[in-house]
Amino acid sequence: MHLLVLGGTGFVGRAVVDQARSRHHHVTVLNRGHRPAPPGVTALTGDRTAPGGLAALDGGTWDAVIDTWSAAPSAVRDTARELHGRAGHYTYVSSRSVYADGGPIPLTEDAPVVDASPDAGDDVDYATAKRGAEIAAEQTFDGPVLLARAGLILGPHEDIGRLPWWLRRLAAGGPTLAPGPRDLPLQYIDARDLAIFLLDAAEAGHTGAYNLVSPPGHTTMGELLDLGNEITGGRAELRWTPPETILAAGIAPWLELPIWLPPGFDHDFMHGGDVSRAVAAGLRVRPARDTVADTWAWLQSLDGPPPQRPDRPRVGLDPFKEAALLG
Repeated sequence: MHLLVLGGTGFVGRAVVDQARSRHHHVTVLNRGHRPAPPGVTALTGDRTAPGGLAALDGGTWDAVIDTWSAAPSAVRDTARELHGRAGHYTYVSSRSVYADGGPIPLTEDAPVVDASPDAGDDVDYATAKRGAEIAAEQTFDGPVLLARAGLILGPHEDIGRLPWWLRRLAAGGPTLAPGPRDLPLQYIDARDLAIFLLDAAEAGHTGAYNLVSPPGHTTMGELLDLGNEITGGRAELRWTPPETILAAGIAPWLELPIWLPPGFDHDFMHGGDVSRAVAAGLRVRPARDTVADTWAWLQSLDGPPPQRPDRPRVGLDPFKEAALLG
């Protein structure tokens, strides 16, 4: 298969490229060239937000396109138009954030979504940008389109910092704030499992929206931190703390304590996805132990700190704030 990956050097895009190369596909990547392209691919440079930024695609044809864009929907609109007649299938990597508040839990792909425009620029929030890009792909591309509504994405090469922060904190050892309850259910997807699904779906010609996270019950906050502590050396003393205590201390879920959301609407929205459609289409997820162990092995292989996307805030709890709560 001749595959075009729009991105291809970050987190999800890199996983897609790695998986595609393992299948001996011919891979072309288009990005702004801020990071070196993976070996074994055709690397094209272009800024999709600039006039003429898609010129590098001129003359090319591909069996499938995987687009990881997460900013202005108009960039997806213009790219889908540029590829008219030159690509067989278009996958847009979207987000479960596109669902509107108040939908029934568990959220299926048919739940209400936010209002958005395919012509919007960078002046819209994340959920609106992702939904606008979905509309842009479906309305503009002249072939089959798949919308990959991913949830929380973890695994090696993560450039947001959520699981890397936890693993480095656990490795540091000592009394460690563990946000309860221990049995709080989590849904996420390993970037490598996401990549496998995207390529399988493109090869099969699947279309429409798919929620792409692990099935309910895949893991819990307790299992994730216990695994992390074990794999990083068992030096952390996990102090399980009720959500009410954490919130009263002014500690922000998700940002200061990555991955964690206290029981309630936000948690149910993030970790209450119905994935039956994706499972029926072939979604398979690896054990939590594999994601944790492989992410730690990757972190240990780095010469410096893990990569951080410049458009996302740094995550993690200040040690002094943690110590103050634990006493």
